[in-house]
Amino acid sequence: MADGVDPRLIVLLGAAATSLTGSLIKLSGVSPATSTFFRCAIAAPFLGVLAWREFRRHGGISLKVLAGQVLGGAMLGADFALWAHSISMIGAGISTVVANVQVVVVPILAWLFFREPVPMRFVVAVPFLFAGVALAGGMLGGSGAGDQLLLGTVLALAAGGAYGVYLFLSGRAGAAHRASSQVFVSTVAAGVVGTAVGSLWGTIDLTPGWAAFGWLAALALASQVVGWVLIGAALPRLSAEVGATLLLAQPVTALVIAMVVLGERPGPAQLAGCAVVVAAVWMVTRRPMSPRRVTASSATDPVQNP
Repeated sequence: MADGVDPRLIVLLGAAATSLTGSLIKLSGVSPATSTFFRCAIAAPFLGVLAWREFRRHGGISLKVLAGQVLGGAMLGADFALWAHSISMIGAGISTVVANVQVVVVPILAWLFFREPVPMRFVVAVPFLFAGVALAGGMLGGSGAGDQLLLGTVLALAAGGAYGVYLFLSGRAGAAHRASSQVFVSTVAAGVVGTAVGSLWGTIDLTPGWAAFGWLAALALASQVVGWVLIGAALPRLSAEVGATLLLAQPVTALVIAMVVLGERPGPAQLAGCAVVVAAVWMVTRRPMSPRRVTASSATDPVQNP
């Protein structure tokens, strides 16, 4: 990445690319197993080339780091499959917003395993976050059937939880100069595990048709390659509060795209719930202003949904 390019612009471009994910999955019209398999299989060769360039420049990685990335990729695969199925039940826009509960998981895991202190803003924001999820999921009514809304919301929550575990593991097993390598390893592991999990709702279709394949190729290149690599490379150049705030553009943009492209029409209570979720996520991810710049290692915890 060119040093002269504003990293804030890079993050916004990456967030815009990943915000297409939910709509592209729904446009493809394929099963969770099929979308997970193809988004990883198509992206893997491109990521492999980028990872090879990093390997030649920086050398190999330890088995411990590799194991952490594989385990994180397995959780990412579960996230892909669960989220893909939730999209078919509650819509691409709502599911993207609900899945942002991942920001709750990372601080809890950091406290459990490393006894890192939990900020008071986190404690205050969590009840509002789940209240927003309940509204977005149709507690007071909205688009979709009641049973579908409930189960779809639960699946989106589970997907956000799995993604939170991925973020926690990748934050401990990754490095800013190896963004492509980490995404490559995680993508391969996610393809294997996610396809298996997605098979709970239908077997993989290796011949989905040219139209569906086109949407899946766009998904793989836009989100899995361009979006994640841009975000992973730019975040370490920003303070944590700036990076996290910029990434809030992702769920908002995803909701707007789903309304415009797919014709999704969330009810007023659902839209209010989405606004509450975004506000709560902003509260959790913001950091107090400090005269000293936050270290690069603390700025590598992205909050975007895959």
